[in-house]
Amino acid sequence: MTRHVTNETPVAPPRPLPRPGPRGPAAREPLWRDLVGEVLRGERLAQERTIKDVAEAARISLPYLSEIERGRKEASSEVLAAAAAALGLSLGDLLARTHGRLLRLTSRHTGPLAAPGRAAARRDGFCLAA
Repeated sequence: MTRHVTNETPVAPPRPLPRPGPRGPAAREPLWRDLVGEVLRGERLAQERTIKDVAEAARISLPYLSEIERGRKEASSEVLAAAAAALGLSLGDLLARTHGRLLRLTSRHTGPLAAPGRAAARRDGFCLAA
């Protein structure tokens, strides 16, 4: 009996879909770029400034800043620092506001859905991984 041998790598089986949790179907984790864009746009609108004004002050093209605000582009730290500075913020301010938004959206230990009698978890750290 002859055996046919191939050099093909076995294909991993597909990952199972997330199971619904106690609060319903598993929610998609927010993307950092979406949150950064929301913070930038929110600050710009709070200052009643146009995207053109901020793009010019930051020396970023208007279409590129628009893409960042909509979460379509993953901006470099230099670009984020320039956009933040154009809005009167430091890069640290921008990242801290984005981090706060991320915690509010993803925290399982605070807010109305927290377990009764359970103390809110304290989160002082900040981690950004690529």
